[in-house]
Amino acid sequence: MQRLLTGLQPSGMLHIGNYFGALKPFVELSKEYESFLMIADYHALTTLRAPAELRTNIMNVAKDYVAAGIDTSAAVIFKQSDVPEHTELAWIFECLVTVPFLMQAHAYKDKVAKGLEANAGLFNYPMLMAADILLYDTDVVPVGSDQQQHVEYAREAAMKFNNAFGETFKEPKERIMRDVAIVPGTDGKKMSKSYGNTIPLFGTKDEIAKAVMSIVTDSNAESPEHVYAIHALLRDRDSLGELYTANKGKYKALKDALVEDIEALVAPMREKRDAITDDEMRRMLADGAERARMLASAKMNAVRAKIGVTI
Repeated sequence: MQRLLTGLQPSGMLHIGNYFGALKPFVELSKEYESFLMIADYHALTTLRAPAELRTNIMNVAKDYVAAGIDTSAAVIFKQSDVPEHTELAWIFECLVTVPFLMQAHAYKDKVAKGLEANAGLFNYPMLMAADILLYDTDVVPVGSDQQQHVEYAREAAMKFNNAFGETFKEPKERIMRDVAIVPGTDGKKMSKSYGNTIPLFGTKDEIAKAVMSIVTDSNAESPEHVYAIHALLRDRDSLGELYTANKGKYKALKDALVEDIEALVAPMREKRDAITDDEMRRMLADGAERARMLASAKMNAVRAKIGVTI
């Protein structure tokens, strides 16, 4: 089987955008590939400065993956920080690429364009991500069309290393998730923790209802556009058309229907998630780290020999 790697940052509570954009597609793809699922805790440090919150987030993301349907006997779920080879390889890649090259990264340019200070971690972020991917001889990285650059940077890092030290790294390919819609948030922008416009994935029904009721609507429109866009992820077009035709102009009724449909999706997963203990997750992550390090350690032994630090 070809090998697939993906990851999520534990930077806050997951929302339904994360589910439809990352969790659900990965559950489906994990049946086709030898799958590695990374909790990108070191990447989260570019924005998060709260140790207790990070610890909680890591545990929550691990439970979220399992509750969403990941087969833990098949997929390798691990924490990035449990495999120190990631940061070691990132440093080697950083010595091969130029500052202007890193300045073209979208995340860095977006920060600068907004007048925000970009820390060195964010600036070097693409090389840590390249290390994440290349350590495991990854064949496929599932990404949205707006994340394609991450895989391009990984290929560039692989090419530079191979040219300098000999064939070592496989050049990965992106699998663009074209069928994955950009999920709008409650304000109509892309749903994102940084915008504060999310619908919690594993919130209570009351928390889901509160978020749904806050979705902005155009009082002059026959149908609430943003409500419909989220609803379209949960129902087929015919069923949705009947619902919105029957409730034309009745925004409250349509939002209530959306709450019920989200709850129908989430409730079974939430029940499964609530039954998972922290100790179970720690054991699962320890096992995943051991399985990941077997590959990462072997690759780094080869890298150290190639660059000349092994004597």
